[in-house]
Amino acid sequence: MGKQKKQNKFWEMKMSADNKSADIFVYGEVTKYAWEEYGEVSAQVFKKELDDLGDVETINLHINSPGGSVFEGINIYNMLKMHKAKVEVYIDALAASIASVIAMCGDTVYMHKNSMMMIHHAMTGAWGNAQQLRKAADDIEKISKTSCQTYLDRAGDKLTEETLQELLDAETWLSADEAFSYGLCDVVLAENQAVASISEDLFKNYKNIPKQLKIGQTNAVSAEEMAQRKRIAEEAKASSAYINTILGGIIQ
Repeated sequence: MGKQKKQNKFWEMKMSADNKSADIFVYGEVTKYAWEEYGEVSAQVFKKELDDLGDVETINLHINSPGGSVFEGINIYNMLKMHKAKVEVYIDALAASIASVIAMCGDTVYMHKNSMMMIHHAMTGAWGNAQQLRKAADDIEKISKTSCQTYLDRAGDKLTEETLQELLDAETWLSADEAFSYGLCDVVLAENQAVASISEDLFKNYKNIPKQLKIGQTNAVSAEEMAQRKRIAEEAKASSAYINTILGGIIQ
């Protein structure tokens, strides 16, 4: 049997010239499958590349993602949280759903003034009899609690469990200043002219989407930055063919 086609990833890792730091870009949907060739899931490939970075002292994690697979995201969060390097998280434009959970792994979380964070309860599709549907509801509630605890651990005394539940119930889109007030980010930076390239297929599952994040709205950036972001965005767009994999399971 011939080799299967290699699929594009939703991340990219780059080592610095001095080998002391590395940049990781999570741009696009957090999908389960990165490759068909050996049946490896994204988190497995992510770990291999993370290990290949070696003994870096600092990891700069850049996020512009609408979320996706809960368990893949939690796996990536745990890998980065346990890494011995200092992890600096930069929300370049959007950290929504499970991408906002990944962002919580940082020793410091930075948000640009015009970036956003969206938090909500995990979602899933369910089919079956009444007993199976009740079980699905119980399971998804337990899964949501893991994300809830991650936010609370980051926020400390700035966010109560009661307030967090209200924010999750409402599928809340937080500005950088709001996220800072709740303890979900540590530093608010100047505005970033990042291009938010988000899958319309996944966004249709969310409500209250801010106008500035809707498809087709971009800001002017330098030619070099535009070329880099366009390339990463195209790779993320290529993975949208696998969106049914995400929506067929549990997403956040």
